[in-house]
Amino acid sequence: MKVRVLGCSGAIAKDCRTTSFLIGDRILIDAGTGVGDLTLDEMGKIDHVFLTHSHLDHIAALPLMLDAVSSLRKHPVQVHALPETVEALQAHVFNNVIWPDFSAIPSPASPFLKYQPFCTGESLIVEGIEIEVLPARHTVPAVGFAARGTTGWWVFSGDTERNPLFWDRINQMTVACLVIETAFSNRECDLARRSLHLSPDTLAQELANICLASRYPIYVTHTKPSETGLIMQEIRQFDAGQGRAHDIRWLSAGQALEV
Repeated sequence: MKVRVLGCSGAIAKDCRTTSFLIGDRILIDAGTGVGDLTLDEMGKIDHVFLTHSHLDHIAALPLMLDAVSSLRKHPVQVHALPETVEALQAHVFNNVIWPDFSAIPSPASPFLKYQPFCTGESLIVEGIEIEVLPARHTVPAVGFAARGTTGWWVFSGDTERNPLFWDRINQMTVACLVIETAFSNRECDLARRSLHLSPDTLAQELANICLASRYPIYVTHTKPSETGLIMQEIRQFDAGQGRAHDIRWLSAGQALEV
């Protein structure tokens, strides 16, 4: 299973795209601004979009992508999300004010998009790939995802603060690699706490939950562009200062992970 990193930044700037991952050709995980780097042909092949939550940096490209390719497609794009996320999209994006209601055009019987609500803990088989919906703790209802590849699970935390239920579940999995957010530096720890994101100090507490028998690459995502260097410096410092060093790497757009 190939996971292509389209965007993994916590905000935009030159060469910084917000969260989106392409699994194979047909499954998109979040629809941040990284989707804009795909060709029309690549966007037209996406049949399923899985959303972690409703925040703009994770859904910004969804209405624009649908606008670009829907007339070229024969079937609606399936948008998989929590019911609260679906409700937010309908109320605040596809409301015929910000953007047309693509769930009802060109006709309710044959729309450009169809919603597929899921719940946390659910496991789905899509395009032959098993995808599990993982718990997350954020300011709006949110989830993470795990997708099973041939060598183990690709695990994505989504946007989250400290999250014991997440570790309870992934410690039961054969994890091939973990993508976990660390949005703020320790300097901004108060902001991280209020916005339910991780900082290097809370990331260190989270990584202590990994069971001792497990070791896998850990990719840090969702760093703010202005703080990426400081965040990675603080992460390297805490990891060098503890007895059990982790394999921690910075995720960047354009990378492709084979799982």
